[in-house]
Amino acid sequence: MTLSSADYSAIWLTLKLASLTTVILLVIGTPIALWLSRTRSWLRSPVGAIVALPLVLPPTVIGFYLLLALGPNGWIGQLTQSLGLGTLTFSFAGLVIGSVLYSMPFVIQPLQNAFSAIGTRPLEVAATLRANPWDTFFSVIVPLARPGFITAAILGFAHTVGEFGVVLMIGGNIPDKTRVVSVQIYDHVEAMEYAQAHWLAGAMLVFSFVVLLALYSSRKTKAVWS
Repeated sequence: MTLSSADYSAIWLTLKLASLTTVILLVIGTPIALWLSRTRSWLRSPVGAIVALPLVLPPTVIGFYLLLALGPNGWIGQLTQSLGLGTLTFSFAGLVIGSVLYSMPFVIQPLQNAFSAIGTRPLEVAATLRANPWDTFFSVIVPLARPGFITAAILGFAHTVGEFGVVLMIGGNIPDKTRVVSVQIYDHVEAMEYAQAHWLAGAMLVFSFVVLLALYSSRKTKAVWS
């Protein structure tokens, strides 16, 4: 038994979704994590709670409200329709939005912990050397927080690969468009095609183990050298 063309299509779509989601989250999550690690504002707790919501909310709840917001009667759906973009439900763009929201804590929280661990001393030294904020960020913060960036990228990518409830609610099950690996496995099981389901599920199991092994190995290496 080998993988079918539909299986390969689902794998490619999943990898594309996970890669794009990870890049977007690193871009928008870095300033949020940096702010959360430095600010003393009363907004820190509410913003932190919002970021962490996907950790405790069922994926179907997030998917349901996104479906309403992105649909033709939702405020985002009405905005995209007025711009001539149609609705984002049952589209790859909708999957990206849902994945970004659902995987947000898996990227922002590791970055926040990494930024907090840096402390204020390196930043004070950079300030005495008259480094501007951009120089301080790229020359001091990014190198010191490198393990946090690696952890955030790995967890964000892996978590997006394993999504099911959110992507099914927003994207449905459209071949070559919104059918990702988790949905493809569900289809195989529903059709009692257990051999095909074993191939994909086994690949997901191996992938998850390799990702976690790489993550814990990198942490162990850091601990040895620190």
